[in-house]
Order: sequence, then C-alpha cells, then structure tokens
Amino acid sequence: MYLQTKMKNQITISLALAILGWVTVIAQYLLMIENRVASIPETTIRFFSFFTILTNSLVALYLTIQGLGKREGLFNKPGTLTAITIYITIVCLIYQAILRHIWEPKGFQMLVDEMLHTIIPILVIGYWLLFEDKSTFRIKQILPWMNYPLAYLVFVLIRGSFSGFYPYPFINVDQLGFNQVMTNSVMILCLFLVVSIIFIAVGRMISRTRKTS
Repeated sequence: MYLQTKMKNQITISLALAILGWVTVIAQYLLMIENRVASIPETTIRFFSFFTILTNSLVALYLTIQGLGKREGLFNKPGTLTAITIYITIVCLIYQAILRHIWEPKGFQMLVDEMLHTIIPILVIGYWLLFEDKSTFRIKQILPWMNYPLAYLVFVLIRGSFSGFYPYPFINVDQLGFNQVMTNSVMILCLFLVVSIIFIAVGRMISRTRKTS
C-alpha cells in the first residue's frame, strides 16, 4: 500500500512539475523570439545553445516520462535522476554566482528567469530527495555523468568559432581568448565534480539513515 501510494504521488508530482517546466521553457522561447536580434532559425539555434534551456528541457522530459508511468529505458537507469539534478543545480549555482549580476530582467521576463534558474532547480532537488533510489550510488557513476556538460562545451565552442555567438560570457573565446576559456571550463567541470560528490555523499547518508530507522 505504501509503495502504491508513493508511486501515485510521484506520478502526480512528476506531471505537475513537467507542465511547469514545459510552460517555462516555451515562455522563454517566445520571449526570445519577440526580442530577437537575428532570424527566427538562428534565434532558435541560439535558444537551444543555452545550457539553462537544454537542462530545463531535459528536466521537463524526464518528469514527463515519469508522469506517464514509464519504468523502462534510459531515463529509468540508476542515477539518471541524480545526474539531471546535478545539472540543474549547476544551472542555479552559476546563475546566482556569476550571471545574476550582469543583467536585470523586468516584468514577465524576470519571472521566467527566476523559474528557470532558481525555482525549478529547488523543486527538482526536492523531487530528488523524495524519489531517487539513493542505495545504488557509486563514485564511478560520476564519469559518465560528465559526458553531457563536456558534449555541450564542445558544441558551443565549435559553433561559436564560426557563428560568433557564445551563450555565456565566461566561454566567449572572441573576448577572453581560448586559454582563458579553457581555464574557465576546467573550473566549471571541477564544480560539476564537487557537486556530484556532494550528491553521492548526501544520498548515501540518507540511505544509511533510512536503513537504520
């Protein structure tokens, strides 16, 4: 009975958060199209060049699959939720530490901005605390978790080299130079590593506490 109730609660919460995530991502796209400085196709590519957008979309996709009750496939492998939670946590941390101070959104844009960078990350961390199976955590899982941010970095640097568009100032090769961008990238990857270790440590602690209670 407990497991059935938990599953029903997870489905309900997953669907609610998925809807919130998709609405927020779509709202940001419409705002970007409305204020575009390039063609719609180019603006669309730029939209999906932001780690924030890709990661919030990944969150919404994961939650949609969970809300539909599908229990097989890539999105149900052990540690997948933790990896996604780490990614969205990085979105939150980098925004609060670096990006929040370089622009001041107003009105509806401010609301959407806070949803993408603060509210949704906090909700996903809460979801992780409630529903992730933390008994399966292993340090060796961190390496494959790094594939997503590494692939993203390669993509934006290659595209930026011929388009001149870099979604974030700390990876703008034209302004900072390649060496500085590489230094910044290594620091961010180290942040991924630290956050991953923290999530594994916290997860293991929670798992041990539940076993002994």
